[in-house]
Amino acid sequence: MTTMEQKVITFVGMPGAGKSTLVDYLEQKGIPNVYFGGITLDEIKKRGLEINAENEKIVREDLRAQEGKGVYAKRIIAKIEALGEEGYKTVVADGLYSWTEYKIFKDHFGDNAVIIAIAAPRKLRHERLAKRPVRPLTEEEVTKREYAEIENIEKGGPIANADYTLINDKSPGELIENLEKILSDIS
Repeated sequence: MTTMEQKVITFVGMPGAGKSTLVDYLEQKGIPNVYFGGITLDEIKKRGLEINAENEKIVREDLRAQEGKGVYAKRIIAKIEALGEEGYKTVVADGLYSWTEYKIFKDHFGDNAVIIAIAAPRKLRHERLAKRPVRPLTEEEVTKREYAEIENIEKGGPIANADYTLINDKSPGELIENLEKILSDIS
């Protein structure tokens, strides 16, 4: 399968916005996903570091400093193409961060890269992150992460320029219902 035949649904948003909820939902529907953050976690393990917010920040920024701002997009595209070779026509890309990554995705996949921003109020996102079962974050940790993502890795651009935006300030069911409307629009 060529890249041009694959649809890549790409979620962008600040930490705690609800990206994982939608990724999990689509995965349950049989759509495979590739996780940008997985590149960071794999690299942390490779370096023998403890998985925590500070090491995640260090590794994210270090990878970009060493291999360029597009390093995550390039690595994820290879994973998406491998799934295409297995016959998957739709793949979810979870967690595109930077403007550079956004441009690489749009250049590579064209209109088949569907960028969906998930937005939620800051206070609600922080509450979600404090309560999540995997890698919960304190108020200080999430604030530092947000600032670093906006200031150091250009995260605002993809959110601002997304093809679609979902507001996630109610129930997960409503968020999924709104995603289904987008999916029917792009299919």
